[in-house]
Amino acid sequence: MLEVNKDNFEEEVLKAEGYVFVDFFGDGCVPCAALMPFVHSLADQYEGKLKFTSLNTTKARRLAIGQKILGLPVMAIYKDGQKVEELVKDAATEESIKTMVEKYVALNA
Repeated sequence: MLEVNKDNFEEEVLKAEGYVFVDFFGDGCVPCAALMPFVHSLADQYEGKLKFTSLNTTKARRLAIGQKILGLPVMAIYKDGQKVEELVKDAATEESIKTMVEKYVALNA
């Protein structure tokens, strides 16, 4: 899982080929911390099939706002520089994240 920041987000996510998963999290976000081990396990499981990244919005507020990240957690899929799907707050459950990841792994094949 690649941790991105304001300096490399454009290169690693917006300019990347294929689908990119982004876990937007923040310091002090309890649901974010609870989901993190599960998301990391998906990143390990689907390594090489989908690019997994994470962004700490506490350290990149302007970038997060620019990406319309207004509440946490947010799990998003990007393709060709555009956000194509996202799960926000209560919608970001282990089951829904896994379903979204599997959908884009299949599309990325």
